[in-house]
Amino acid sequence: MPSSTTSVRTFTMPKSLNATLAEPENPHLAADGGRSLEKAKNVSDGYTRDQKDPLSGNQPRHKQGITFAAQDKLPKLPIPELDSSMTKYLAALKPMQTPREHSETQQAVEEFLKSEGPELQERLKKYATGKTSYIEQFWYDSYLNFDNPVVLNLNPFFLLEDDPTPARNNQVTRAASLVISALSFVRAVRREELPPDTVRGTPLCMYQYSRLFGTARVPTENGCHIGQDPESKHIVVLCHGQFYWFDVLDDNSDLIMTEKDVSLNLQTIVDDATQTPIQEAAKGALGVLSTENRKIWSGLRDVMTRDEGSNNADCLGIVDSALFILCLDYTEPASGAELCQNMLCGTSLVEKGVQVGTCTNRWYDKLQIIVCKNGSAGINFEHTGVDGHTVLRFASDVYTDTILRFARTINGQAPSLWASTSPDPSKRDPASFGDVSTTPHKLEWDMVPELGIALRFAETRLADLIQQNEFQTLDFAHYGKNFMTSMGFSPDAFVQMAFQAAYYGLYGRVECTYEPAMTKVYLHGRTEAIRSVTPESVDFVQTFWAENPPQAKVDALKKACQKHTANTRVCAKAEGCDRHLYALFSVWQKALDEDGAEAASSNGMSSNGYSSPVEGSERDPASLVGSPSRNSILSTDDGDVRSIRSNGRARHNSSPSRGQQHNMPMLFADSGWDKLNNTILSTSNCGNPSLRHFGFGPTTGDGFGIGYIIKDEGISICASSKHRQTKRFVDALESYLLEIRRILRTTQRRGASPKASRAREASANRPKPSSRLKSRGRVIKASEPGRRTPGQGNMTPVEDSNVGSDDEGLGGCEYLSMLVEISIWTNSTRIKADDFFCDTDGFFDAGMLLQALKARGEGLGDEDKPGTERRREIGKKLRLNEY
Repeated sequence: MPSSTTSVRTFTMPKSLNATLAEPENPHLAADGGRSLEKAKNVSDGYTRDQKDPLSGNQPRHKQGITFAAQDKLPKLPIPELDSSMTKYLAALKPMQTPREHSETQQAVEEFLKSEGPELQERLKKYATGKTSYIEQFWYDSYLNFDNPVVLNLNPFFLLEDDPTPARNNQVTRAASLVISALSFVRAVRREELPPDTVRGTPLCMYQYSRLFGTARVPTENGCHIGQDPESKHIVVLCHGQFYWFDVLDDNSDLIMTEKDVSLNLQTIVDDATQTPIQEAAKGALGVLSTENRKIWSGLRDVMTRDEGSNNADCLGIVDSALFILCLDYTEPASGAELCQNMLCGTSLVEKGVQVGTCTNRWYDKLQIIVCKNGSAGINFEHTGVDGHTVLRFASDVYTDTILRFARTINGQAPSLWASTSPDPSKRDPASFGDVSTTPHKLEWDMVPELGIALRFAETRLADLIQQNEFQTLDFAHYGKNFMTSMGFSPDAFVQMAFQAAYYGLYGRVECTYEPAMTKVYLHGRTEAIRSVTPESVDFVQTFWAENPPQAKVDALKKACQKHTANTRVCAKAEGCDRHLYALFSVWQKALDEDGAEAASSNGMSSNGYSSPVEGSERDPASLVGSPSRNSILSTDDGDVRSIRSNGRARHNSSPSRGQQHNMPMLFADSGWDKLNNTILSTSNCGNPSLRHFGFGPTTGDGFGIGYIIKDEGISICASSKHRQTKRFVDALESYLLEIRRILRTTQRRGASPKASRAREASANRPKPSSRLKSRGRVIKASEPGRRTPGQGNMTPVEDSNVGSDDEGLGGCEYLSMLVEISIWTNSTRIKADDFFCDTDGFFDAGMLLQALKARGEGLGDEDKPGTERRREIGKKLRLNEY
């Protein structure tokens, strides 16, 4: 970009998170007195319904300050009691340990409670005095000291549903629409008009929304820091790996461009980018550098900024301080798995030795909106400072606003999502816009030799990383939340047990499973870890895979789900053990770093807290172990548990290096600490109708990353792993979900669908109509799969209707072991055909499944018809063993 252009405007470099946290005027540092959930709710109740929910009225009244109104009243995150955390820790490990391992862990816990534990607990309490949260700085440090690439390791993605307005289902129009809606969201946050998130009327912490835009993860020699330009008013557009920018807001955060103006800019950018052959453009696609090891990336940034005011330094400042990045891809991924991969890490495609995949068209240190050539769109975000719950609200409001704006073109009285809107840019006085530049500018980097070489090596490492991972999706449409709740289950617990059963069915064992619970009812709350493996869940999977009657399997499932729901509620109150123990470990680690190895078990431990590596700390990032994890979960009144993908996942092995073990508390040196922090099934439930999928990479080399959305009539699942038979796992999951439905229907009479009209029920119970006209005609009943209508052969008796047969068409799948009992009524003779039971290495044989399904749907063959002599069975009939 010409120097004459960059000299017109000074771009503010992002401000560090530590500096923001230290500002005394910030409301989140208000005095501890007067904080409680009740007082926070009272503040929220002070606003009208229209102010809290603009869509509830056609013309919401304008009132600023609602977004952060309750921040001063939110209670701080409580520090759990040490004994309680130790009890929960042992309970979480017991179902995954052998008796000997558990005995050793119990000894380590007893030793910890007698020696280092109480001292560390007191030091943690002393450290937390006057701070926003006892875990917050430890949390940030764990992520910001993560040296490996953030792509596939930390950044998650959301895949949005397609735009319901056909005119916007192409790249430029969809991207322009998303930009306008995103800017309206930015404006609402900055003007504090965005209604706060709530749970049963209680406001949640909204601090993260102030950190969502204009932020960047900036690597330094001593770890990364999160910087922010709170006055940012431009966006950066990436197309074919080339960088462009233009202003979109004025100094009052009002929009300065219409959707048509943005479309024109984006089309101009696409036209300009395509003038450079993609193979040539790839040689200057500096976004690839954001995928490098953080220390390497830090050194390269030093090369780019060593001359203050240079072209490269100015270009980097523009990118870092942008509101967000808009990525325009030239590809059209066909399948769901390909779309998910594209949103998470891009595609890798090498032509003539040059990388031309979309992986070069990203900047992973910032919030990114990604739009494919066909209009498919998603979000990829760096979330050290923001959880998925926050980004989900952003994505939902953006999607909603696109629909409402279209509605207002049909009916001008259609409601708006926003309490106030920007003045119409087409009717404003040109002088009112101030110092803005609405014309796209292309950033032209100076490709010095160091950058050219580094870009080449970064790209090959990124291509390796992409090839090491695989993705599979499951759009399960047979049933969803409505069916689960009608059967008396919490949907989230139900799906969590599905993961346990599918994994056990494949491998014959249970593994450490992680699901997060959101704790944003507290000031600066993040998440707590739910441990899905319990004695009840182990009993269920073993009962399910053994030769037990259906009712026994259902009873075991109910107990497992009830336990999971109870654990979720405990964790949502921040009463779990994971965050507490991690904070205790961090206090010990801090003392070790400051005072040497002897300080870990002495009285000389520092209580000054855990300083960030940003402000000149010499702390070795490699010494940081353990990390909070990412997701969040929400409990609702009806027992439905809704988990929301949140924080990123720098979950390394949480054991310190073995060289330090002689000074380490036995609790952290015990194998149980390793086991609980080596997540094999990392799961997160996030969803609403604005999302098609969401997901993330696996947290360990031998694990799965599973993002799922529970919808009313379906479940969307995106699974990833480092080539651990991901498709086979997804197939097993689908088979389980179908089989457990069949079992539930055999043990519980099928009632009306939750979505069905009650008029049918009333009609069925009504006496025979006395009206002659209403009694005319033959009643036509909908035939169910697997039933014969009169005149078509044998008919399944009504009392067996609870055995659903909606699993037709599954022949050829690896299906779960099943027992099909079919009752055939022939005139007055009842013929019972059972023993369609087969189990081959834990899966139902495809041929037997097809035979069973045909028998259920069509009755038996000719040999079972009246008057047909049945062939005498000779020899002993064998039953295959259950898995």
